[in-house]
Amino acid sequence: MYRVLVPVDRDERRAVSQADYVVRLPDAPESVEATVLYVVPPERFSRAESVSFADNEAAVAAADRLSAAGVETTRLVADGSVSREVVRTADDVDADELVVGGRKRSGVTRVLLGSTAHDLLVSADRPVTITGANAVLGEGSRTVMLPVDGSVDRARRQAEYVLGLPDAAAVEATVLYVFPHQDYRGAPEHAFDEIEAAVVAADELEAGGVSVERAAVGGEVASRIVAAAEDRDVDGVVMGGRKRSGVAKVLLGSTALDVVLSASRPVTLTG
Repeated sequence: MYRVLVPVDRDERRAVSQADYVVRLPDAPESVEATVLYVVPPERFSRAESVSFADNEAAVAAADRLSAAGVETTRLVADGSVSREVVRTADDVDADELVVGGRKRSGVTRVLLGSTAHDLLVSADRPVTITGANAVLGEGSRTVMLPVDGSVDRARRQAEYVLGLPDAAAVEATVLYVFPHQDYRGAPEHAFDEIEAAVVAADELEAGGVSVERAAVGGEVASRIVAAAEDRDVDGVVMGGRKRSGVAKVLLGSTALDVVLSASRPVTLTG
């Protein structure tokens, strides 16, 4: 089974958006197990044993949406440091993916993402998907886009994430490489096959039975990625940029951060 941890706060729109993303995973009713987790923040001065899951309307809405779609769903309440409890629970349930709701449009990085989402992107050792409150999902077959940079290792991890999805062979993927700022008259030809990381990701996906479109364009990288995701109506953008040290832009990678904050589609960061 593919195990997903869905940590929610008290924002019902974000919680439902998180649940909708999980429901759109391939073969979700048969192959996905979801755990909806509400962590009582320290400032509420409550212990988990004194708080009912049913008291959080957002958590109930997410769990009910998942259950109604046929996804086996566990409902949990914990207390303490939110990000620490999320990481601990992810280890306990051996989650394949965290689906987090925090994403805003203004302010400094931690406010932009939400402090918990930011902490999880930095500390979690498994893929983290940011959905936001109004994530746009595709229709029909599950479609994803993998924008790669020049790192073969990151490209492989992006491909491995897709291949690890339930019923991965039913997924349609676009591997995209953006030649930075090469959108002027007389720019060199944008040749996908010149980029080893892009070729490796596409080849590994195809070897795993995933249908792949290979695409190369020129321009400002983040905006091209966002535009391509909209044009292809994808269910999610799978990014590789995530590191473990340095300031926030370095932790996430500046392009990954820009895409997370500006895309209307869910964005998964694999590291």
